[in-house]
Amino acid sequence: MSEMIQKKTVSMIVPVYNAQNFLKTCVDSILSQTYRSLEIILVDDGARDDSPQMCDAYARQDPRVQVIHKTNGGLISAWMAGVERSSGEYLAFVDSDDWIDACMVEELMKRASGEAGEIVCCNYVIERPGWTEECRHELAPGVYEGARLQEVKQNLLGNERRTVSMSRCMKLFSRGLITDNLCFCNPRVKMGEDVNIVLPALCDCRRLVILQDALYYHYFYNPASIVHKYDPDMAEGIRELTRTIQAIFEAKNIANGRWQQEKEAVWLTMLAIKNELRGAGKGYAGRIAEICRQERVAESLKQYGIRVRDKANRIIVWVMKKPDAFRCAAGKLAFFLYDTWMKARGNQ
Repeated sequence: MSEMIQKKTVSMIVPVYNAQNFLKTCVDSILSQTYRSLEIILVDDGARDDSPQMCDAYARQDPRVQVIHKTNGGLISAWMAGVERSSGEYLAFVDSDDWIDACMVEELMKRASGEAGEIVCCNYVIERPGWTEECRHELAPGVYEGARLQEVKQNLLGNERRTVSMSRCMKLFSRGLITDNLCFCNPRVKMGEDVNIVLPALCDCRRLVILQDALYYHYFYNPASIVHKYDPDMAEGIRELTRTIQAIFEAKNIANGRWQQEKEAVWLTMLAIKNELRGAGKGYAGRIAEICRQERVAESLKQYGIRVRDKANRIIVWVMKKPDAFRCAAGKLAFFLYDTWMKARGNQ
């Protein structure tokens, strides 16, 4: 790592909401980084547990830690507040129930050039109760610039697995890629919020680095989290996200942006169908049929030649092609059995 890079400050932004059971593991992992030139911003988004006091204790303990206390406004407003307070040349994000390896920031900075407009990505581990899962970007490891990077930008969305993860975590961003694109952060988006900022940053970046292996980020999968529960507003939330994606592609003049957005909408609709199949209560078959009708699912599946590899997605597509009572009931049973097996696996 060059002396110039070593002197650059990385602002680590952590949104915090009712995270008292996880916050120590998260913040301790950041304080333990081998790269020392850090600015750590803990954003208390109106937490109602002991998180605010824990944040203040960390600020007293280490001068690199700053705390923002704000009224609850949701994830986007929390990390936006952190960005606005930050001063580092690079920005990185960690969620308050996750943690990172001690070497993560140093290893990401080793691959940084020091020039504006770059994103350096590591990979991550999903930490489930009882077992772990290693996850890597679909894009092959390497440095992408010029024509190679333009090809990547033509293929960011619309695939079963996104070419580059749209999570704001596990990445190092040149400051301007975030601050110049805050205007795209739509607070009405409640699902897939990170697309608001990561997609425009990827569209603007001039250098993209994907590390080999580098499983430095640990994502804690909490089955009790509201994120993993039935959301009656998911279908409308996905429509709002799709509109935001369209606006970003249009503003960034991505040549095939409309094609990427429309194809991505099919995959996002699958999430809405999965949400209904996993939800409790009556009326799910009617809601699934209505979602498929509104989104013209059968037409889109044929138009875009959607091909699926994931077994769960195969079930969803089978339901979407003919969302009658029988297929909806069969799909619901299949997900019940799968979730039961996953829960039993986690308890072993």
